[in-house]
Amino acid sequence: MFAYGIDKLTVDKVLAIAKGDLKTTLTEQAIKSINDCRLKVETMANAVKPVYGINTGFGPLCDVKISPEETSLLQKNLLITHAVGVGKPIDKQLSKLMMICKVHALCKGFSGIRLEVIERIIYFIENDLLPVVPEQGSVGASGDLAPLAHLFLPLIGEGEFWVGNDLLPAKEVLKNHQLKPVELKAKEGLALINGTQFILAHAIVGLKKMEYLLDLADVCGSFSIEGYQGSSAPFRDELHKLRPFRGTVEVAERMTMLLYSSQNVDSHENCERVQDPYSMRCIPQVHGASRNAYYHLLKLAKIEMNSVTDNPIVLSETEAISGGNFHGQPLAMALDYCSIAAAELGNISDRRCYLLIEGKFGLPRLLTTGGGLNSGFMIPQYTTAALVTENKSLCFPPSADSIPTSLGQEDHVSMGSISGRKFNQVLENLEKILAIELMYGAQALEFRRPNTFSDIIEENHKIIRKKVPKLEDDRILKDDIHNMIELVKNKAFNLR
Repeated sequence: MFAYGIDKLTVDKVLAIAKGDLKTTLTEQAIKSINDCRLKVETMANAVKPVYGINTGFGPLCDVKISPEETSLLQKNLLITHAVGVGKPIDKQLSKLMMICKVHALCKGFSGIRLEVIERIIYFIENDLLPVVPEQGSVGASGDLAPLAHLFLPLIGEGEFWVGNDLLPAKEVLKNHQLKPVELKAKEGLALINGTQFILAHAIVGLKKMEYLLDLADVCGSFSIEGYQGSSAPFRDELHKLRPFRGTVEVAERMTMLLYSSQNVDSHENCERVQDPYSMRCIPQVHGASRNAYYHLLKLAKIEMNSVTDNPIVLSETEAISGGNFHGQPLAMALDYCSIAAAELGNISDRRCYLLIEGKFGLPRLLTTGGGLNSGFMIPQYTTAALVTENKSLCFPPSADSIPTSLGQEDHVSMGSISGRKFNQVLENLEKILAIELMYGAQALEFRRPNTFSDIIEENHKIIRKKVPKLEDDRILKDDIHNMIELVKNKAFNLR
C-alpha cells in the first residue's frame, strides 16, 4: 500500500500504481495536511492583502485584485484558457502517470486544494478515466500549463476522456459514472495546472525503457564480439580499477559475465590480432558513459516526483511564496543529457553492425556465403545509419533554448516538455537499432560453429531463432526486422 503525500515515490512504484499492482491510500496524516492548508488559503482569499493566485489574477495580470465572489469563475477560466495544446494525444499511460504524480504532490499539504478535488482525481486514476492530453504546447515553465489544463478539464466537465480507443466528452463520461463536475475554489485551478508532471511522466517512461536498453546494448555488444571474434581482454577488472567510473565498471563486469565460459572466445585467445576497433574495445567506456547519464536523470526524477512543484506555495495563513518550483530546467537539462546518451548507444551499435558485414576474420562479406547473387545483410545497416542520424538530429537540447511568454513575466522557460518527448523518440529509434544488431550478431554466430558461446548468449540466440531463422538465400527482411523489434519491445531477452 502506498500512502499519497507520505511515502516516497520511485519509478517502479509510480508505474506499479498506474498498472494497478500497487494500491494507494490517503492517510489521516495526509488528510490533515490537506485540510489545514486549505483553511490557510480560504483565510488569504478573504483578506484585503493581495496574494498572488489566491485573490489576484495570473501571470502579467497578477496586479488585478479578484473578489471572493469571482473566485470560482476565475479558477474555471484558468483551466479553459490554458487548454491550448495541439498535436496528437499523448499515450494514455502518460496521462495516468501525470495524475498520480500530481496527486502525490498535492497531498503534501502546501498547495491549498480541497480534499474532495484530490479524491476526484484519485477516482479517475482508480477507474481508468484517463483525460485526453495533446502532446504539444508546453514550454516547461510555469510548469506544464497547457498539458495539465487539458488533464484536469474533465474535473469541471470539459475536455475529453479516453474510452477504449475512442474519445468521449467528459460530461458524458461523468454522467455515466454518476459524477457531477467539480466547482473549483480559490487557488485550486492554479494548483492543478502549475507543475512539471508532463515532463516528469515522460522522464519516468523513458527511464524505465532506458534501464532495459542499457542492459540490452551490452548483450548486443557481446553478440557482435562473439561474431567478430573480438577480444575479452578490454573488459578485465584490473583495467577498470584504474578509471573507476560507475557505469564503466558495471559494463565491464557485465561484458565479462556475458562472455564467460565461451569456447569461441577461448579459441582465439592467442591469435595475432593486437586490437579490436573502438566500437568493440571501448564498450565499457561508451556504454558506461550512457549509464552514468541514466543514473543522473534517475536521481533527479526521484527528487522531482516527491516534490511540490506548483505555485504559489502556501506556508501559513498570511504567507504564500510565489517562487519558481514549477520551472522544468532541473529535469530538462538531464533529459537532454540522456537523449545524447541513448543516441550514442545507437551510434556505436551501428558501427558494430558495419564491422560484421565487412567480411573480415572468417566472416563472409555481408554475412552471406552467396554474395553476388545474394545481397545478404547489406541493406539493414542502411536502416541503422538512417536511425542514428535521425537520433543525432533529435539531440539538439531544447533546454538550451528559451522564448519569453506571458508578456515577458515568464521570460525564461525550460522547454523541458520537448526534451522529454524527444528523449522517448530517441529511445524508440534505439530499440530498432539494437534489434538489427542482434539480428546481425545472430547471423555472425552461425559462422563460428561448431564453437559454443556463453550460456546467456546461447539462450538468447535460441530466442532469436524462434522468430528469425538463419539467412541462407535472400528473402524479404522487413518481417525479420519487425520480429526482432517486437522481441526488444516485449523484453524477451535474458539480460543477466
